[in-house]
Amino acid sequence: MSETMRALVLQAHGGLERLELVGDYPRPVATEGHVVIRVRAASFNYHDVFTMRGMPGIKVPLPVIPGLDMAGEIAALGTGVSNWNIGDRVLVNPLNKRKGLMGEMLDGGMAEYCLVGAEQLIAMPKDVSFAAAASLPVAYGTAHRMLITHDTIKKGEKVIVLGASGGVGTGCVILAKMLGAHVIACGSSDAKLQRLTEMGADEVIDYTKVDFSKWAVEKYGKPQRRTYDGGVDVVINFTGGDTWQPSLKCLKRGGKLLCCGATAGHDPVEDLRYVWTFELKIIGSNSFYDEDLSALMRLIAAGKITPVIDKLLPLDQAREGLRLIAEREVIGKVVIEP
Repeated sequence: MSETMRALVLQAHGGLERLELVGDYPRPVATEGHVVIRVRAASFNYHDVFTMRGMPGIKVPLPVIPGLDMAGEIAALGTGVSNWNIGDRVLVNPLNKRKGLMGEMLDGGMAEYCLVGAEQLIAMPKDVSFAAAASLPVAYGTAHRMLITHDTIKKGEKVIVLGASGGVGTGCVILAKMLGAHVIACGSSDAKLQRLTEMGADEVIDYTKVDFSKWAVEKYGKPQRRTYDGGVDVVINFTGGDTWQPSLKCLKRGGKLLCCGATAGHDPVEDLRYVWTFELKIIGSNSFYDEDLSALMRLIAAGKITPVIDKLLPLDQAREGLRLIAEREVIGKVVIEP
């Protein structure tokens, strides 16, 4: 068996030119408490763009193989590993509790093989494909924890999803519809809005042309003297920045603002008068756990949800896959099959 493998390697921070497809990268060897998996599918997240460009305060050990999300088969067992066998189909929780995230602090899934801590493995149901499983952790796992684990969405509630065409966004649309919500998805092009409609969104808004907050208040708010009493029940906002205050303004009394990130800025302007006047609930959700990922795979196996995969690409096109993510030219996930 070869001692090398093909891998997409980030040599230094910067642009896409810093990513190199290496044909003879050292293949990992199973160490104590770890397994080597044959990666069958891995998916990109916007976090991989941040890793490529470099993030203030985070020192990434370079070179590193990107890719947080991966699924595959166990190819080798390290000493001390029990309850797993060579050939087992597994999804990887990308968080290594001792060292940090795969694809950032440790080599990730954009390679033929990957060294993974045994405690990070989750058994895959036979009816779930590698591509579907690899779509889940960062995007759908985050959405599942925010909506289902925290029990934040109720049947019949009107829910606005900002950034609905991305990985977390499509996950929120699909799961909110499964829960019986009336989903209002925000996107930035006719093509994205059409795709969001096809995946179940009840209404769509082009936020580049329409003020989503004003739209929600005018359509669903109740006139109260010279103002309106809010609008929708829930806003899902993981962008932050300039969208934060408009999100507060379009919620009805007792409405919920759900937050699991801040891709457009973490320190937005906020008018606290909306929070107390309309008795709003600001609910944060952080990351995901094994139980979220296992629950999602059960939903896939039962035919209740299908992850949205925009592109399925070979490893030699992985850099193009990350470009699509960086330029926000995708709807859902980009999955690489090494």
